[in-house]
Amino acid sequence: MKKASALTLFIYCLLLHSCSGENEIQKPVTQTPTGNPPTENPATYKYLALGDSYTIGQSVCETCRFPVQLKIQMEADASSPTVNVSIIATTGWTTTNLIDAINSQNPTSDNDLVTLLIGVNNQYQHKPFSIYETEFPQLTIKAIALAKGDKANVIVVSIPDYAFTPYGQNSGTQATITEQIDQYNAFAENYCIQHNIAFVNITDITREGLTNPNLVTTDGLHPSQIAYARFAERILPKALAAVSQ
Repeated sequence: MKKASALTLFIYCLLLHSCSGENEIQKPVTQTPTGNPPTENPATYKYLALGDSYTIGQSVCETCRFPVQLKIQMEADASSPTVNVSIIATTGWTTTNLIDAINSQNPTSDNDLVTLLIGVNNQYQHKPFSIYETEFPQLTIKAIALAKGDKANVIVVSIPDYAFTPYGQNSGTQATITEQIDQYNAFAENYCIQHNIAFVNITDITREGLTNPNLVTTDGLHPSQIAYARFAERILPKALAAVSQ
């Protein structure tokens, strides 16, 4: 009786071990995926350009204007961001017109970058310089508000000098134009220095317009695609610094 019980127990243990092995073989195997982990989507930045004909790109194609060329250059940077550009600018606008347009359009205030290039039509239309002295600071305040309230996201661009174009040469007032453009730019730059706002001088590029006609578009007055590309190259380092902070 004891021998039979021992034999039964031995057979039972064999069967139990066999069943346990089958269960282990049938368990699914989970594999760890191979290859590089998926990368995060690149950043997306909002860029608002404020200005006049020099910002909207009078007489050049839509992708030739400096805000779009700046976008392309920013996206070509190693960080590979996506830049969405909005423009509030029209040929002929003075500082007054731009203030009215901003108030009317009421753009969002979540922009990562805002550029401001304005004042040539104040000079061209012989507006009192005191208007610029009052309204340029107002526009920088608006630009900062539209740039998330952060002045580090704002770049002021100097006014081109159209005296160095065929149109300017034919006006007979080249020296006066240059003198007055210098006055406007000096005020803007000094204001930016005092308030710690980035200022980029591109005026010297436009003063090559007579020796390098390729810098002037076919209308004989406004910068060409080539000139705007050089504007964008000047602005690029400060633009990248603004969006990467």
